[in-house]
Amino acid sequence: MKRLLIYMVLLFVCVGISAHTTDSIVTKTAVTTSPAQYADSVNNTQISDSVSAIDQENVVDIDTTSSDVRILTASEIAEAATAINTKQWIPNPKRALWLAIVLPGAGQIYNRKYWKLPIIYGGFIGCAYALMWNGTMYRDYSQAYQDIMDNDSNTKSYKNFLPVGYDVDSHLEYLQTLFGRKKNYFRRYRDLSIIAMIGVYLLSIVDAYVDAELSSFDISRDLTMKVRPTIFNERHSVRGSGMNVNRYGLQCSLNF
Repeated sequence: MKRLLIYMVLLFVCVGISAHTTDSIVTKTAVTTSPAQYADSVNNTQISDSVSAIDQENVVDIDTTSSDVRILTASEIAEAATAINTKQWIPNPKRALWLAIVLPGAGQIYNRKYWKLPIIYGGFIGCAYALMWNGTMYRDYSQAYQDIMDNDSNTKSYKNFLPVGYDVDSHLEYLQTLFGRKKNYFRRYRDLSIIAMIGVYLLSIVDAYVDAELSSFDISRDLTMKVRPTIFNERHSVRGSGMNVNRYGLQCSLNF
């Protein structure tokens, strides 16, 4: 009986010792870390502390009650946005095209290229003056040619182009040829003036459209052209066998 009690006591003691040993092993395993992990944790802690210190140094306290700080109103913000949009103005090519068709120069105004207006309207004024001048001279020489070709003595408008006392009868054939040539000359330049005016009109339309289309085109500052010698390696077939042939030339590269 005593032996049985002794065995039971020893059994309880052994079980208690094993449980205590297991708890201590688990605790040590959970707490123990490798040297590399410990170094990483130390480095991360140092980095976070450094970042926090830098952030604290860069933080600037703004006193909104100070007289140097002014809060922008809604109108001032709108004006600033308008100024930004003005600097980044990108016109619509279709709108510029239709404005130029309806009114010459309106496309250039829409594109905000005001310096082109004197060129366009100067071209129209020059063509209009040439048209009126050549048209007037054509009508006068045409009437004079008709008068010198008929036999009516009452129609003598051709004498307005001749000196006083000029003998018309002795130079009649020469004058008929001269007035006919002058009439055709001024008629030709009248027609060229009309064509030139149409050309200025079409040019203003094309300029307005192309200018609006290229307003968003990115042009690099490096606009260079380089010409350098180079060797071209070409492969030729001679009697069934391939042969490499080097050719010398110039290579041109354009950066834009």
